[in-house]
Amino acid sequence: MEDKEFSDFKMERIECPKCGATWLNGQHYWHTGRMGDPKTLSNLVCGMVPGPGCINSEHKEGHIYGEKDTWESRMKFISRWEKEQ
Repeated sequence: MEDKEFSDFKMERIECPKCGATWLNGQHYWHTGRMGDPKTLSNLVCGMVPGPGCINSEHKEGHIYGEKDTWESRMKFISRWEKEQ
């Protein structure tokens, strides 16, 4: 009998027990299925859920990644949009 060749494909899924954030093969994905990044996740989610248990390696208690999306930047966008209407 001939040996079968197998690929090295693997699927690893990790879910944060605190907020439910999901990583597939080390890449964060939002619940919408869109690719995310751990720094934006930290700004929008991890920083809003205090206490231990977060598995996001980029989350630092009290730190805001200024170059990433924040709730403050979203509020500014909404305010500008409302003024234009």
